[in-house]
Amino acid sequence: MILFLIRRTLTLLLTLLGASVVVFGVLEILPGNAAELLMGTDASPEAVAAKAAELGLDRPAAVRYWDWISGLLKGEMGLSYAYASPVSELIAERLAVTVPLALMAMALTTLLAIAAGVYAASRHNRLGDVGMMGVTQIGIAIPNFWFAILLILFFAVYLQWFNAGGFPGWTVDAGGSLWEGFKALLLPALALAAVQAAILARITRSAVLDVMREDYVRTARAKGLSKRAALWGHVLRNAMIPVITIMGLQFANLLAGTIVVENVFYLPGLGRLIFQSISNRDVIVVRNCVMLLAASVVIINFIVDVLYAVIDPRIKVARL
Repeated sequence: MILFLIRRTLTLLLTLLGASVVVFGVLEILPGNAAELLMGTDASPEAVAAKAAELGLDRPAAVRYWDWISGLLKGEMGLSYAYASPVSELIAERLAVTVPLALMAMALTTLLAIAAGVYAASRHNRLGDVGMMGVTQIGIAIPNFWFAILLILFFAVYLQWFNAGGFPGWTVDAGGSLWEGFKALLLPALALAAVQAAILARITRSAVLDVMREDYVRTARAKGLSKRAALWGHVLRNAMIPVITIMGLQFANLLAGTIVVENVFYLPGLGRLIFQSISNRDVIVVRNCVMLLAASVVIINFIVDVLYAVIDPRIKVARL
């Protein structure tokens, strides 16, 4: 197990290094820079050049890359060009919205998908199976931003149970409360979870059906174990490996995919910060945000690999 973890950790570090090079390189070749935007279209080339020198944009790319990476290793992300404040503070403030939103969406996705997938598999080729798969097909086809608008129209405009947008905060000092913050994120979480739950439900159904055909399941049933006990006690755990793979990828996608939904609901999250920073050519904020999202994908995949070994020891032995 130790050797398995060492190999996976080295792969994690090398992947993060490669991702940092790609993120930095792609943003470097984009046209325009923060100095031109901050100085305005009427500024002279000399003024723009002076501002670029002040921001450190005139230094070689390799030097700026090393300063960025060394700063990340020290926990420093630099100062935002547009906000003139530490990038780490900006990101931490926005993650207080994005992370709970992604966690809520993932929780809804897991509950809905596993329940729907197991229900459909237990009624294979019957009306419940066909109906559930039809519902999931509709869920996959619906864009989450369009579903978000429908949720606003129904629950915020027609029923007036929720606000149409905005985030009051988690504390009384911020103008809100824990319940109000949870309530403000419920509709966005549901909008994000709809498509992901539909995808995961179909994968759960397929995985459960594959395991149900195994010999040991038939043996357990022949020994008198009920269908429900065999399904929840033997089948589901062994069917969770492909499901966990998708769940890990989905959670990473939920973190990265909140940009559109956060803008629909006007939430001050990480997605909205990225959108505003791109408009302001605030490359240092965009770079750190994108690297954070890339690192979250890599780290979640690492956790999924470790969970593989916990769920199925055969994987651990085979990879050693």
